[in-house]
Amino acid sequence: MSLSRYKQKRNFESTTEPVAGKPQQGTHAFVVQRHHATRLHYDFRLEVAGVLKSWAVPKGPSMNPADKRLAMQVEDHPYDYKDFQGTIPKGNYGAGTVYIWDKGTFELMRGSGKNFDADAQKEIEAGDLKIVLKGKKLKGEFALVRMKAANDNAWLMIKHRDKYAVDQYNSEDYTPESVKTKGIREKEASRKKKAPYLLLNQNLSQ
Repeated sequence: MSLSRYKQKRNFESTTEPVAGKPQQGTHAFVVQRHHATRLHYDFRLEVAGVLKSWAVPKGPSMNPADKRLAMQVEDHPYDYKDFQGTIPKGNYGAGTVYIWDKGTFELMRGSGKNFDADAQKEIEAGDLKIVLKGKKLKGEFALVRMKAANDNAWLMIKHRDKYAVDQYNSEDYTPESVKTKGIREKEASRKKKAPYLLLNQNLSQ
């Protein structure tokens, strides 16, 4: 798996985001990071073959099987990104606040039991991944399905109806108020810093 796209987008002299990471043997991690960037979204990441396969979920994951959440596949992230939270400085790719919303391990529902990474990669390439999540918030069976007749990066994240499923779910209801407030405050601060620059440009153009 290559991290070249991940590294090309970042300046590691000004961001504290991880560069790499070595996975632990035996289990496979997943993480959901609430990312208050230009637009608030959630990043869903699964450890496969030493990297984190990643999707941006605009409305956040849901435990309601009726919710079919759009999940845009993005570049692979390094394994150590599963522990990253904090602020990506202004001017950097993805600038904003990152909060680890949930994390745990996952299993394949249809794995052969012989080669986890090969089985997972095969399902991802086929656009049909079925997993069991073992997190604090996200539990039970989920499907990730690539949308047909759409952008190749567009997937749907769907909760299966099992004992953990609920009829109503909003990810923001499970986010601490302090995290929401911090994201809004830093976004406002960034906007105020940008305002004088925009005003100067407007004056020069008149």
